Amino acid sequence: MKVIKFLVILVSIVGSVHSQNLQMQLDSIVDSTIKEGPGFAIQIDQNGETIYKRATGYANLELEVPMTNDHIFRIGSITKQFTAAAILKLAEQGKLQVSDPIEKHIADYPTLGKNITIEHLLTHTSGIKSYTGMKIWDSEVRKKDFTVEELVDYFKSEPMDFDPGEKFKYNNSGYILLGLIIELTSGMSYADYLQKEFFTPLGMKNSSYGDPGRVIKNRASGYSSGENGEFQNAAYLSMSQPYAAGSILSTTNDLSKWYHAIFADKVISKESREKAHSSYVLNDGKKTGYGYGWTLLNYKGVEIVQHGGGINGFSTASAFVASKNTFVTVFANCNCLSPDKLLQKLATTAIGMPMETPKKIEVPVSQLAIYEGDYKLSPALTIHVELINDKLIAQATGQPTFELVPIDVHSFYVEAVEAKVVFNLENKEV
Repeated sequence: MKVIKFLVILVSIVGSVHSQNLQMQLDSIVDSTIKEGPGFAIQIDQNGETIYKRATGYANLELEVPMTNDHIFRIGSITKQFTAAAILKLAEQGKLQVSDPIEKHIADYPTLGKNITIEHLLTHTSGIKSYTGMKIWDSEVRKKDFTVEELVDYFKSEPMDFDPGEKFKYNNSGYILLGLIIELTSGMSYADYLQKEFFTPLGMKNSSYGDPGRVIKNRASGYSSGENGEFQNAAYLSMSQPYAAGSILSTTNDLSKWYHAIFADKVISKESREKAHSSYVLNDGKKTGYGYGWTLLNYKGVEIVQHGGGINGFSTASAFVASKNTFVTVFANCNCLSPDKLLQKLATTAIGMPMETPKKIEVPVSQLAIYEGDYKLSPALTIHVELINDKLIAQATGQPTFELVPIDVHSFYVEAVEAKVVFNLENKEV
């Protein structure tokens, strides 16, 4: 009996030490990312328990309100998985099929003789022009309120980028059309449908369709980076425009409820979930790495389902590792802060497979100097490389600067985006 009690105590102590070590590792990752100003709300759940929750920075800079995990964020394109789930739920009810041509539900949509299906909309393979990539969708247009029909009219006459199923190209217009299909087949507004079918049943009390005019308790303010690196209030965006592509407000805890419900098959059936989390296959047989509203990744043999979002004033990232029963999300209230890299590091550490940063090697300054110059990768993209304070600094067109850290002969590592850069030398010319 004493031996059994001793073993129980020992296991408890070992588990506690492991938990403390993990907390320290996660804190270290977050601490290395923290900057003054807007901040992050972070949550990690594992095996049904929240193992890490943290908030940094300010929810409101002007009032100096500290960030908390109860603050409500715009989650941007994470909205797309809610839209996809709504479509699949309606399919399960026999109200539509993902193989339906879109004109079956939107009778007057000009398909130009192409067979554009609901599935093409879900997988960003329709070829329809994305309205957020149109030059006329400028800062002034973004302030206007649109009905769903007016928003569709805004892009429906544009020429297609490619034939349906030929390519993958991220497309917000496709999800606007999906929102309209949800309304036409359910007889409810998109906002009401989400509230009735998802938010209320799942107890997502802090989630709703975004409305800039409504007073919402604990709503975080959104920011962007202005001149000289100073923060400024995010530009106004009518929330009628992101609609079914990016309109939802939520918290880290509500999003956790959503992901856990999805993977417990409480929202849609297992069959529907597995279809949503399977890569779409293009006409030429190539996989896109995207399902229905979710991006699909493989990290060292571990399958990860994830999606991020970027919208005026906010950047978000979320992931679920089913084999490790682990959920991770990172919300930021500035579109100048990227949560993606932070989420990657937190997620891989939480599942016991931390990302490995390549080891830096010493390279003579004279060697670094030969890489200086301008490298034109495309007509619109040039990378300027310059030696500054004995460090090789690069800057892509319209992007911030980043250091190239030497890791091998002519090879460099870019920590900011977890990328590798290799300089090719031909006849001693870079």
